[in-house]
Amino acid sequence: MVTIHNLGFPRIGKKRELKFALENYWAGKISRTELVEKGRAIRAENWALQAEQGVELLPVGDFAWYDHVLTTSMLVGAIPERHHQGCDDANLDTLFRVARGRAPTGCTCAASEMTKWFNTNYHYIVPELNINQAFKLGWLELFEQVNEAQQLGYKVKPVLIGPVTYLYLAKCAGEEFNKLTLLDSLLNVYQQILAKLAEQNIEWVQIDEPILALEIDDSYRAALNTSLSKLSGQGVKILLASYFGSVANYYQDIASYPVEGIHFDCVTGESDIEKLDVLLRDEQILSLGVINGRNVWRADLEAIYQQVSTIAKKRGDCLWIAPSCSLLHTPVDLEQEEKLDSEMRSWLAFARQKGTELSLLKKALSTDDSTAIADYSAPIKARKNSPRVNSLDVQARVAKLAETDGQRNNPFPIRNLKQASVLQLPLLPTTTIGSFPQTQSIRAARRAFKAGELEEATYHAKMKAEIRDAVLAQEALGLDVLVHGEAERNDMVEYFGELLDGFACTQLGWVQSYGSRCVKPPIIWGDVTRSRPMTIEWTVFAQSLTKKKIKGMLTGPITLLFWSFIREDVDKHVIANQIALTLRDEVVDLQNAGIEIIQIDEPAFREGMPLKASQWSSYLDWAAYTFRVSASGVKDETQIHTHMCYSEFNGIIEAIADLDADVITIETSRSNMALLGAFESFDYPNQIGPGVYDIHTPNVPDIRWIKGLIHKAAEKIPVTRLWVNPDCGLKTRGWEETRAALDNMVKATKELRAELSRSD
Repeated sequence: MVTIHNLGFPRIGKKRELKFALENYWAGKISRTELVEKGRAIRAENWALQAEQGVELLPVGDFAWYDHVLTTSMLVGAIPERHHQGCDDANLDTLFRVARGRAPTGCTCAASEMTKWFNTNYHYIVPELNINQAFKLGWLELFEQVNEAQQLGYKVKPVLIGPVTYLYLAKCAGEEFNKLTLLDSLLNVYQQILAKLAEQNIEWVQIDEPILALEIDDSYRAALNTSLSKLSGQGVKILLASYFGSVANYYQDIASYPVEGIHFDCVTGESDIEKLDVLLRDEQILSLGVINGRNVWRADLEAIYQQVSTIAKKRGDCLWIAPSCSLLHTPVDLEQEEKLDSEMRSWLAFARQKGTELSLLKKALSTDDSTAIADYSAPIKARKNSPRVNSLDVQARVAKLAETDGQRNNPFPIRNLKQASVLQLPLLPTTTIGSFPQTQSIRAARRAFKAGELEEATYHAKMKAEIRDAVLAQEALGLDVLVHGEAERNDMVEYFGELLDGFACTQLGWVQSYGSRCVKPPIIWGDVTRSRPMTIEWTVFAQSLTKKKIKGMLTGPITLLFWSFIREDVDKHVIANQIALTLRDEVVDLQNAGIEIIQIDEPAFREGMPLKASQWSSYLDWAAYTFRVSASGVKDETQIHTHMCYSEFNGIIEAIADLDADVITIETSRSNMALLGAFESFDYPNQIGPGVYDIHTPNVPDIRWIKGLIHKAAEKIPVTRLWVNPDCGLKTRGWEETRAALDNMVKATKELRAELSRSD
């Protein structure tokens, strides 16, 4: 009989209990013991939610206090020396020092670098490994959590990031070296882990090697074979899991792996399930990821049944079904959503509901009765032709787009001269990325307004008071280009999702981004258009308060696309063009209202790329064009900025230049300007603002550190084309640290200007 299992479950809790517990601990409001107990309660609830929906083999090890890659670093003892604080035994505070640069106990230090987990909006702390790296079995939480689940009566499957993927994702600390030279040492620890799990009577262990969805070289292919050979025979059965894309390039390798089972992503990866059946030996477990683990749409179970039924009869007990990947990337429970209309709800399935889908599918496969799944699938089938979803006017406007719609009036050198004349900015202009601290008073006003407890006029007055404070604070600090601070915005994507037709927003559809940072992605359910201006009131008000330039702030079309749950019945580039045309209208409205600098943020630009480099070109072409469509309706004198964070530019620097933004601001401080390496062999033509301090840590950078970073940037980019700014928005920071950090940033810039003028 088919077995239902899961690769991972959202760890934040149904109402973000983990977020609030972490932040209370960091603030010293609860003890470490209380934090640990809250984690235990969340795990117990997560296992119960899955078991209630019919999941038979529950994941353990998918819980993390910050992110699961950092948890792995703790497990294998790969903690940078500066974070040990003189203590060899790793604990929760060690983990938080690595992630945040500080913990409630111990002094501060530089946080480790952060980047995106493959092509998702989930972040992880990059492991730092040196050429003489020693691994050891360190943190024992995995085994404690296995014991927790077993005591609750569950049959569990521990989940581990595979050793080869772990090394692939790591960075060299200090001198460059071949990270695969560390594989044997790392495998020794993994063998110890498996042996310890075997002692706990664990039958199956899931080893995730998602690098199989990439295009890897022969050395990593050999490393995977070596790794799986050494990890087999350790007293447990291994389920090798890959996801986020097809692994067809490595079918021959996979067929030879000495593992007891293999999980395939059949949503974004393998479409020909018959090939997978032939690929594996009869006694191996074939796990099919047939439910989308990264989106919220109800599955067409009837179509999946047609795909799987023949193989189910053939394989019997050797067929498992599951989501395509960990459900980490989806909200917890649709039942909490009270404001979505009944038709919208009938189209959706969150993490808990995906367990129900698997149970319905298993029942149909076991009984050959597909009546229940046909009824379940009816709403999602009917949705495709719904007039509510499809707008002929929007579709006609997109169809008329031409190449010229993605072009400014003149090339950058001409625009640059005109903008310099109009804007009159100093050398090394200082600015911020957009948002300022979202204080408790801001959040309270927003909650009251949404609950109907605050009249619209009163709410607007409160938001304008916050905007006034932000503008005055920036003027006092001496920043050159100001922002309105985004007090009225709950989130850079959700805010626009609430205002655009074709988007829906949830009440509790939270998804973890990293640590305590959660986002609530809107759902793109229909053709996208704008019924009214979205940012004009707030931006024009801010500009009325100062003689300095205020930047208009918009979220770009690619980020609005990929940081939302995307409809699956239309090509992504078509949806992106719909959004781009909508934003183009907003950009032109801002310009016509007197706003001369407009920033269109695209932190998700790289995130939307296919994982395989051979498929990049097509995506980069349409993504860059889409951005240009959103920005190209303005005159030459209007300066267009964009912002990207945690995006590796190597390999795509020409596409970044193809955006043709007048100024691009990027995250570089955590990497100590290493991300500017892409600019060494490419003469980036426009202006650039490499971030000079990391806003994802509460640490305040000193003036000397900031000056050093700017000097490093000036080695690669002419100083006449450099801006000075933080890595990202300041929404999550407090005002005290924000003022101190920006004050140091402005002072460092002024000192550099003076030094440069003397050198002239």
